[in-house]
Amino acid sequence: MFEKFLKRSSWTDIVISLIFVLFGILLIAKPNETLGAVSMILGIVFIAMGVLKLVEYYTSEIKEDYLLTMALIAVIFGVIILFASDSILSLFRIILGIWIVATGVMDLQTILTWKQVKSPYWTASLLFSILMMLAGIIILVNKNILLTTMGVIIVIYGLLDIIDRIIFMKKIDDFIKKD
Repeated sequence: MFEKFLKRSSWTDIVISLIFVLFGILLIAKPNETLGAVSMILGIVFIAMGVLKLVEYYTSEIKEDYLLTMALIAVIFGVIILFASDSILSLFRIILGIWIVATGVMDLQTILTWKQVKSPYWTASLLFSILMMLAGIIILVNKNILLTTMGVIIVIYGLLDIIDRIIFMKKIDDFIKKD
């Protein structure tokens, strides 16, 4: 039962990371055109992430309060971004950087679990988590970051998160057996 919940949660996170990869590719391929649509895309991305987390919350047997909280925050945030696009566009870099850093920090919790079950994958997960947090910090600190550079960082973040989730899903059986 818990195993199904963890795997479903990982698939949701992979879909969210794929959305970030697609968004990063758009920033790389057409930065000026994408800049005009950033607020709309970002609002839709946050709403989609929130809806996915809501579906995950209501379809899982174990009701994790953090899923519901994250879902509601993401949906509300997405709606605000859609309706206050001019103001939000200037905060885009900060919002994105905070999201990426927060994801890296949350992944540290997974890393502690891997270390406890003596999985060899905990070091890879630690590296991916550190790289994600660094990418977020670069976006936060660098005010003049070019859109294409930001796109590259977003793609790298998304790919690292996908790899981390796949490793997690493959090793989940070891974690469940140890309990």
